[in-house]
Amino acid sequence: MSVMVTGGAGYLGGQLVLELLDAGEKVVVIDNLSTGFDWAVPDDAELIVGDAGDRLLLNHVMRSRSVDAVLHLAGAHSAPDMVADPTAYYLDHTIKAREIIAAAVANGVRHIVFPSSLAVYGAPENVPVKETDATSPTDPYGAYKLAVEHMLDEASLAWGLGHVTLRLGHVAGADPAGRSGEATIGATHLVKIVLQAALGRRDHIAVFGTGYDTPDGTGIRDYIHVKDAASAHLSALRHLRAGGASLRLNCSTGEGHSVLEVIDVVQRLAGRVLDVRARAPRPDDIPVLVAAVSRIRAHLDWQPQYSLLDTMLGHALAFERRLPAKAA
Repeated sequence: MSVMVTGGAGYLGGQLVLELLDAGEKVVVIDNLSTGFDWAVPDDAELIVGDAGDRLLLNHVMRSRSVDAVLHLAGAHSAPDMVADPTAYYLDHTIKAREIIAAAVANGVRHIVFPSSLAVYGAPENVPVKETDATSPTDPYGAYKLAVEHMLDEASLAWGLGHVTLRLGHVAGADPAGRSGEATIGATHLVKIVLQAALGRRDHIAVFGTGYDTPDGTGIRDYIHVKDAASAHLSALRHLRAGGASLRLNCSTGEGHSVLEVIDVVQRLAGRVLDVRARAPRPDDIPVLVAAVSRIRAHLDWQPQYSLLDTMLGHALAFERRLPAKAA
């Protein structure tokens, strides 16, 4: 049996492939390398360069490699681009997910693990937000993730497709052994931007919104180390293989950190004062988004091992320092 990882040449996907290989799994990766890198896929995994929405390719790989589970991570993520060109990202995130689900059902694949996002909640009324709370995404990314969640639920009802959906917090960090990390060109999320500024690759950091009702006025998010996020996917796979029921789970640390807190930690780790410039808040930005995490710890054999912000950002900074030579 093999595990198929779509998007396995990307940030979280690359770390997940390492986790699967370390656990003795046979892994086949499908990635079109639009944002991923072939060097990010270890030699012990099979890399097939192709599109995760190509039904003929999916059918061939699922049958010829005896795939019993799909971990579907494919899909680029750039919040500004999603707003500017939502239909392209709808294809990337939602239509292609439909092809993967349909191919899985047609080829007897029994298990799917899908990384969703806390963004499906939008601006929650309750913090920390629980899986039973209302979903009302305020951006295309959250809406697309929620659409895939619904498709998985419907496939479960219609065909008994087992799935675990992990609503991830903000993924940060890098492999503690330095084997993988965030290398996406043009990444727009906070941690990447701050690391680039700390290494002189950006001249300043723009902070959008400094007047929120939070301790320092900036937005608060729930961060999870990329290795912890990957190990949660592995635990979800084991849960399904053991006959466990389909689940929808928040997957993060349950601890909130502000924008300025992230910047301060990186400044201290890098030994450099950064140029931080306040900007007006962006439309639909959410002041606080932190997850309730008791459910995942009750249902999966998992808990985060790298929950300290210093640890996450320290691993990410170490990888970022090595990145130019690694990516060349």
